Amino acid sequence: MSTPALIRLTIVTLIGFAVLVWLGVWQLHRLEWKEAIIARIEARTERKPVALERAIELAGKWRDPSYLPVTVEGRFHNERERFLYAISLDGEAGWHVITPLETASGRVVLVDRGFVPEAFREPHTRDEGQFKDVVTVTGLLRTSEKPNLFSPDDNEEANQWFTRDLGGMARSMFPGGTVNVVPFFLEQVETDIPGGWPKGGQTHLQLPNRHLQYALTWFGLAGCLLVVYGAFVWTNRRGKPS
Repeated sequence: MSTPALIRLTIVTLIGFAVLVWLGVWQLHRLEWKEAIIARIEARTERKPVALERAIELAGKWRDPSYLPVTVEGRFHNERERFLYAISLDGEAGWHVITPLETASGRVVLVDRGFVPEAFREPHTRDEGQFKDVVTVTGLLRTSEKPNLFSPDDNEEANQWFTRDLGGMARSMFPGGTVNVVPFFLEQVETDIPGGWPKGGQTHLQLPNRHLQYALTWFGLAGCLLVVYGAFVWTNRRGKPS
């Protein structure tokens, strides 16, 4: 190999090595970020549930109030259910039932009551779980979401939602817009529902955390790149006539 070609190869190798190392370091930063989120979730879910007014206060102060346990009392508007596409903790495709709950003070909370398979989507198939009296619900606070590039479009007419869009759901439930909807969802934690549906306690608390594996992979590739480069140069120089 000529000297100019070797210089070009060395430059390309160094650039590739730098990129691979940077990706490894980036994954280590992601690991730190993910571990902080997991620690926050664990700490919050172990807290004693707070009342709705306190949750509203904290939601206005905290940057991300997700997973705060909240207890609220009120009456469900079962006729205004909305259905959010979801995969259950058991891996089954179906829907989360989002139902507005109105408190005695007139506040409305959108409660994710839990998962139902397609066979139990229609309310008449799970009448036992359609509470008509005042109930007390404990749930984990969840914030609204925005659709990403891969999210299907919500179909309001068919009542098929693919993004946890608080504003959109609230407007579809109460077209007049005169109700006082709190600025977050509650994912119900209770699982003992008459008739078994909806099935609560569907919050994904175990977040995937493979960033250390990814970092080691990038660092390993960086090392392999240097080994291949060194072996190629050594073999090339060895084959040259003295």
